[in-house]
Amino acid sequence: MAISVFTDPYVSINSVDLSDHVRSCSMSYAPELQDPTSGGATTRGNIAGLLDWTVDVEFNQDYAAGKVDATLFSLVGAAEFAIEVRPTSSAVSATNPKFTADAVLESYQPMGGTVGDIHVTPITLRPGDSSANVLIRATS
Repeated sequence: MAISVFTDPYVSINSVDLSDHVRSCSMSYAPELQDPTSGGATTRGNIAGLLDWTVDVEFNQDYAAGKVDATLFSLVGAAEFAIEVRPTSSAVSATNPKFTADAVLESYQPMGGTVGDIHVTPITLRPGDSSANVLIRATS
């Protein structure tokens, strides 16, 4: 496997490609661990429960039509929407898998920062409430 530098992440939210505004992107995918420990045990145990995921993205803010704020502001409190995240904007492949799901916008900070700094806005995406909320990994 080739080692790479993270320079070109692909992020699509509600069918809008916002990749050219991405400053950082991270994804977490893990089971909720359940504790089956009972009497007589000397060490806690863990059983994998339901899967959970989050996607955290930080964008360079842009208020123009079809850009960051126009896309995200309308999704606050809205029903779930499609997301797609890839390591690079290159074609989907075995070395550039795409991760897709239906998500909800957990948090959006439309404005904030320090005078003189680049205006950035962080978001957190979490699973929606439908069967399409399962995080899918595809290589084609």
